[in-house]
Amino acid sequence: MVSPAATPKATAPLSVTGLTVSYNRKMALFSLDFTVPPQAMGVIVGPNGAGKSTLLKSVLDIVPRVSGEVRVFGSSFAANRHRVAYVPQRASVDWEFPATVFDVAAMGLYRELSPLRLLGRAHRERVMACLAQVGMSDLARRQIGQLSGGQQQRVFFARALVQGADLYLLDEPFAGVDAATERTLIQVLHGLNALGKTVLCVHHDLSTVPEYFDHVLLLNVRHVASGPVASTFTAATLQETYGDRLAEGHLQRLAAMLAPSPASVAVAAGALGAAAPQSSLLPERGARPASRRP
Repeated sequence: MVSPAATPKATAPLSVTGLTVSYNRKMALFSLDFTVPPQAMGVIVGPNGAGKSTLLKSVLDIVPRVSGEVRVFGSSFAANRHRVAYVPQRASVDWEFPATVFDVAAMGLYRELSPLRLLGRAHRERVMACLAQVGMSDLARRQIGQLSGGQQQRVFFARALVQGADLYLLDEPFAGVDAATERTLIQVLHGLNALGKTVLCVHHDLSTVPEYFDHVLLLNVRHVASGPVASTFTAATLQETYGDRLAEGHLQRLAAMLAPSPASVAVAAGALGAAAPQSSLLPERGARPASRRP
């Protein structure tokens, strides 16, 4: 995202200060500072075990924090819970639970319903409209356990749409889905962003970052770099984030495709090749200063 000083915390959809999280005495996140600017199409990238999912769960108070502060629209998450929609990893969901596609999407109405206020016609129309937006209205009565992986993810997107949030947090939303589903879902997110909503995704496919997103946080337990994708998502910052988990040949391709500085070329040329290569990147767009921390 951008430098914390660039976007006042009182107006930022999400700001994190000094966030530290540990599991069984193993550090998952350490002293993390970053701010998501309003209306960002934000992405979090980093190697496995970097703390990306932990960051989202800590923001949502799903996992406890050792220290640090999280502010959502200038206040606590609890105070602004209704303004935040969350799409978890599909692997974390019990898909054998006896619920239909419609039932799951309608869970986005949880704040509007109560024992004294049941699902009405307007609610049903809203749910069906959101299912139609992700191409799932024809399967509204199907059990969720009978869906493909891509269809399941579409349903979770519909639930988030029904909620009508201002900040959308998504944990690997495109993992394991087909190309058509990915295109549909990114179009949905771009549509939300065009309406002034803020999006923050955990994402692994480096090749699509410049196309899909405009702000990036590079994370490996600590903050590595953050800022506009055009100036921050470079071969040098990727090598710093992934280390020898990106192969030498891949980093050389990144250096060529991102039109890096001489320093970036030197970093790429000297990289180690211990891990399997990731996907290549698209060219950079215009440049703006990036926020970096040690």
